[in-house]
Amino acid sequence: MSAASVESVFPRLEPHLLSVSKPIQYVGGELNMVTKDWDCAAASEDGGPTVRWALMYPDAYEVGLPNQGVQILYEVLNERDWILAERTYAVWPDMEKVLREQGIPQFTVDSHRPVGAFDLFGISFSTELGYTNLLTALDLAGIPLHAVDRDETHPVVVAGGHAAFNPEPIADFVDAAVLGDGEEVVLKISEVVREWKGEGSPGGRIELLRRLAVSGTVYVPRFYDAEYDADGMLVAVVPNHAEAPVRVRKHTLMDLDQWPYPRNPLVPLAETVHERFSVEIFRGCTRGCRFCQAGMITRPVRERSIETIGAMVDNGIKKTGFEEVGLLSLSSADHTEIGDVASGLADRYEGSNVSLSLPSTRVDAFNITLANEFSRNGRRSGLTFAPEGGSERMRKVINKMVSEDDLIRTVATAYSHGWRQVKLYFMCGLPTETDEDVLQIADLAKRVIATGREVSGRNDIRCTVSIGGFVPKPHTPFQWASQLDPTTTDERLRKLRDTVREDKRYGRAIGFRYHDGQPGQIEGLLSRGDRRVGRIIEQVWRDGGRFDGWSEHFSYERWAAAAETALAGTGVDLDWFTTRERGYDEVLPWDHLDSGLDKDWLWADWEDALAAADGQDIEVEDCRWTPCYDCGVCPEMGTEIQIGPTGQKLLPLSVV
Repeated sequence: MSAASVESVFPRLEPHLLSVSKPIQYVGGELNMVTKDWDCAAASEDGGPTVRWALMYPDAYEVGLPNQGVQILYEVLNERDWILAERTYAVWPDMEKVLREQGIPQFTVDSHRPVGAFDLFGISFSTELGYTNLLTALDLAGIPLHAVDRDETHPVVVAGGHAAFNPEPIADFVDAAVLGDGEEVVLKISEVVREWKGEGSPGGRIELLRRLAVSGTVYVPRFYDAEYDADGMLVAVVPNHAEAPVRVRKHTLMDLDQWPYPRNPLVPLAETVHERFSVEIFRGCTRGCRFCQAGMITRPVRERSIETIGAMVDNGIKKTGFEEVGLLSLSSADHTEIGDVASGLADRYEGSNVSLSLPSTRVDAFNITLANEFSRNGRRSGLTFAPEGGSERMRKVINKMVSEDDLIRTVATAYSHGWRQVKLYFMCGLPTETDEDVLQIADLAKRVIATGREVSGRNDIRCTVSIGGFVPKPHTPFQWASQLDPTTTDERLRKLRDTVREDKRYGRAIGFRYHDGQPGQIEGLLSRGDRRVGRIIEQVWRDGGRFDGWSEHFSYERWAAAAETALAGTGVDLDWFTTRERGYDEVLPWDHLDSGLDKDWLWADWEDALAAADGQDIEVEDCRWTPCYDCGVCPEMGTEIQIGPTGQKLLPLSVV
């Protein structure tokens, strides 16, 4: 954390770039990238200390650069003249080898400065399978793996993102975790660090962490102890510091119109997973799908106005040159004014090269007018729908109240209006699921093809069935559920694949994609684990675990062996964390972290799911349009639903 200028490692790095794959991912220089002096605050109005952030998405550049969370924080921080923010990504194993052999530390891509020289090292986790990449980055940066071994010369390691809602498995490795929206919190953290540095860093690292913890929105794991009974059950996670709050609350950003980021989106030099400009049109979802952590932890719904969406799209196209614009949210077609947004943008960009897209659309939110508006420029890609459950019974269990007839009517409309390709997304391993529930996916897919051929009069109709394994997540009604074991998952999916293929009339028209069960079980371990799981993560990393979210790098055997070794003598094992159902009285590792959701409400919804499995019709409706269902978020967090209509129209602009 020295104020002295930190030199770029690029002169040492450059001679080795041609020896690694995709060297362009390490050179920086993207359009809209920000570079600042190391002591940028010297030129600010008050001339106080500079606060320096290294921001990381713990995956390869091609996955990490498009991540909106990191891009937004990068821009929000760099707008302050006293804050310097740069980016770093996980390096591929070939580059890791070069860095170790040459003694080059983990570096930022903006100015190639050593990550270990920054004040704060922020990591955004959207999936738990990035944990081993965190350890690689820490080690390459020269930052001790364990938070207790760090001193004032090391950055404060801060975790965020959806996986941070249960940071206990990485509690040993991070100094702090932030729950919820990061835009305002990173600025508050920066102010705390600046004040501490300006006072001469009194009390050292512990005092800085204390100041962060007393804010109530930053969780500092070292100020809490996990207690277990003789059988290995977690008894409590309690503060060991007098000023640490008993519960740490998530932060919710209200009035998204005041935060229209990113204003200057980064344009990658290398090919990335998303070659488009994305605008988040609203945040949060209250549809109440019981498996969906994202929908639960991002409540309440907060919409951007039609004017702000239009301005963000216009600005993004001009600043990036991208020709595809994605309107993103958890359920984009649910935006109150999505019809006016679609027609307004279609009017504005008609005759240009700009195309518009919606991500996965709910069956009951789709309408052909909307679809036609989004394909008005002639680009008609496939449509994606997510019924999630294979049978109607399963859809009632997960509170996704879409009937088979609803789905068939929707796809019939699409096929009859010229679409040829539909993708359907399902999950395998949902609570109470049987083989028969999954095999009904085959019947549904065949009916989709038959309907498409009938209404279009063509035989080139395609349907792709994509299946992911269900992983129970914290802060959802399914946080108590048992997870299906990998062997049963794989067997169930094999039966489904064979059922699809054996019918020659439809087999070739149905694509079939699925993930096997083993990575899902490890994700489940990391998702609902407690602090003891940190030993497993570290052992896997020491055994060579990297990029566990990539099938070609993932090793189930490595994780299983590490779990057996690390958990020996604790009374618990891999299955205890994954395939075991929890009870109401059990202390969950994240109970001291407040997402705003009332635990009794979640439990009641879990019981409703089990009742639905037995044939009862119990539906939790969307509280945007119905009376409150008492999930607890709005009163607990001091927030409220923010939706239109604004009554405004997005006026067409002349295309330059």
